[in-house]
Amino acid sequence: MRIHIGCEMTYAFEQSTPIIATLNVHSSRVSDLERPDYLMTSPPVPVHGYRDTFGNWCNRLVAPPGPFTLRTDATIRDTGQWDPTAPQAPEVAVQDLPPDAILFLLGSRYCETDRLSETAWKLFGSVPPGSQRVAAVCNYVHDHITFGYEHSRATRTAAEAFEERRGVCRDFAHLAIAFCRCLNIPARYCTGYVSDIGLPPPHSPGDFAAWIEVFLGGRWHMYDPRNNDPRIGRILIAYGRDAVDVPLTLTFGPSELIKFSVTADEIR
Repeated sequence: MRIHIGCEMTYAFEQSTPIIATLNVHSSRVSDLERPDYLMTSPPVPVHGYRDTFGNWCNRLVAPPGPFTLRTDATIRDTGQWDPTAPQAPEVAVQDLPPDAILFLLGSRYCETDRLSETAWKLFGSVPPGSQRVAAVCNYVHDHITFGYEHSRATRTAAEAFEERRGVCRDFAHLAIAFCRCLNIPARYCTGYVSDIGLPPPHSPGDFAAWIEVFLGGRWHMYDPRNNDPRIGRILIAYGRDAVDVPLTLTFGPSELIKFSVTADEIR
């Protein structure tokens, strides 16, 4: 299967403003690209790429005053299969975790394990450990939070999402991550493309999405508490501890987003 992916974001800046953009496909999927998904800007400015602490590809640039557009466009090959599941994956004891997974047990900016630990064990402590426990977490979060773009708030934490019972996909991800970490299951935040390929219409407007990965049975497994069902054409851009590590764009100054569009469509 071939999927057309890309995005376009137009900002208005009052002054020259540095930006870090994390919009390129993750290195784990680069070999599937038919051509590089270069970050393009209008007006053109110098763009300098680097890899962050987690290995995500980031771009640094300085936007001039006025309207400024960031754009990516690419075609990626995909298996066309639904997201894999891991119904029998066991938990890994904390003392046996690889060193690079331990970071994803700790609390972070949006995932306050200290505030949610008691709640997590009350809700899920009796569920068999491993993939069954993670599935129970995702089922609970999916049913507990009401999704709506009107509920979006950049400062909402996992504990606040639990209390307010509303949010967007990042809130679903943060709450599920926090619960998993409270239960001694490493969990990390992922952002990227999630398509509507294979789903009956009507389809929602294109958007980036957040999901999670948990460490079970010696490797990372994908879970999506927002949709809570398999998808075709899930394409990772970046992962980190939570949304603070992987903003799509980080602007170092005042800005206004005046246009936003995302594409993830099958090419027939």
